[in-house]
Amino acid sequence: MQQRTNWNEVIVAIATPPGIGAIGVIRLSGNGSIELINGMFPSKDLSVQKGNTLHVGLLMDGSKLLDEVVISLFKGPRSYTGEDVIEISCHGSPYIQQQVMEACIRRGARLANPGEFTLRAFLQGKMDLVQAEAVADLIASGTKAAQETALNQIRGGFSSVLAFLREELIKFSALIELELDFSQEDVEFADRTALRNLLDQIETSVNDLLASFKLGNVIKNGVNVAIVGKPNAGKSTLLNALLKENRAIVSAIAGTTRDTIEEVLNIDGILFRLIDTAGIREGADEIEAIGVEKSREKMKSADIVLYLFDASADKKADVEAMQHELNQVARSWIMIGNKVDDAAAVSSIASNYGLKDAVYISAKQNMNLDALKLTLTGKVISGGVNTENTIVTNARHYQSLQKLSSILMTIRTGMQAHVPGDLLSIDIRECLYQLGEITGQISNEDQLDFIFSKFCIGK
Repeated sequence: MQQRTNWNEVIVAIATPPGIGAIGVIRLSGNGSIELINGMFPSKDLSVQKGNTLHVGLLMDGSKLLDEVVISLFKGPRSYTGEDVIEISCHGSPYIQQQVMEACIRRGARLANPGEFTLRAFLQGKMDLVQAEAVADLIASGTKAAQETALNQIRGGFSSVLAFLREELIKFSALIELELDFSQEDVEFADRTALRNLLDQIETSVNDLLASFKLGNVIKNGVNVAIVGKPNAGKSTLLNALLKENRAIVSAIAGTTRDTIEEVLNIDGILFRLIDTAGIREGADEIEAIGVEKSREKMKSADIVLYLFDASADKKADVEAMQHELNQVARSWIMIGNKVDDAAAVSSIASNYGLKDAVYISAKQNMNLDALKLTLTGKVISGGVNTENTIVTNARHYQSLQKLSSILMTIRTGMQAHVPGDLLSIDIRECLYQLGEITGQISNEDQLDFIFSKFCIGK
């Protein structure tokens, strides 16, 4: 468990990645951070300077010169953490950064826990828990879609939707509670039709959020795509063509690929982890057989399977048999007829195989690869990625929304069965609890420790 935040402590951490760089940033936060650095910065009295200002000068450790630095001064509550914050921009030597860190610690600062700067921002009310978690997502974002989704959440996109749901539930609860106050008079203040309409509205919003998680998970974590097929179907050639580089060895000798090769491809902001596998065939030698077994394992575990067949030679019955196997073991798949060297022949070849939604390409000639990419993205998203919409990317949020959806169903069933208002009120309070769990309005130390322990030290 992390050490609980002590507002009288100054925390310090290196905020830039390890290694040599032009600039390194050391961040301090807490009451007393300005006084601490003021004693090391003889060039100017920081205590009388305005907040949100920069100051150039020498940083000293007693009589020892550490570096010439730029001090960024932020005074609470107008800072990231809501406390007084100092950022020291020094030269990016790991030695210099360590010397500055040690000097700060000797003067009373302590090394920050993972995510403690953002934890303090949350505890000071600068952001809710959804926004705090989005900070970590933004740092880890590897695509434009992931970046924009995280930024939308930091700006409060998801939080505003949750706030709306909470407000509507409170209205619902207030009407029910009012009835309870007049239960002896048998007065019904809450119009049941209006309550049902309100419940419909809330359920629609929750269901939309739950449905967005599929896309959110794809944006955040990417998609595992296994490229499988018989030997010499062109799997490695396809991988190289999609990556536009010779990543995999291509040979006319069957069984050249004996182990899986994994690479990442960004298509329209979605990361696809392409896995080139060994050709699937019977009678392989001992080493190749291990590769074939791995290929079958990838078929089962991958989010999408790209099954390549030789459209110039493979029999229709064999391809249909493989499609039947995919139907048994794969989550989702795309049948790809490769080695169609004549674009004019695509129609007749497709008619011959009669496979629904199959894509016919020539990996060697880079023919029809755009159609394959479009089909691939269509398997995971529809209508493109609109990052301005509220998209759920966090499994913790998704689980709480699932519980919320289940409780809403219970409330609906209770209303249909004319359950007393006091019982409905209990369920409504549970709904509010689940929303509070997401935003951090209801939280516990262990939950916060778990969430913020996944942050980097300097954030």
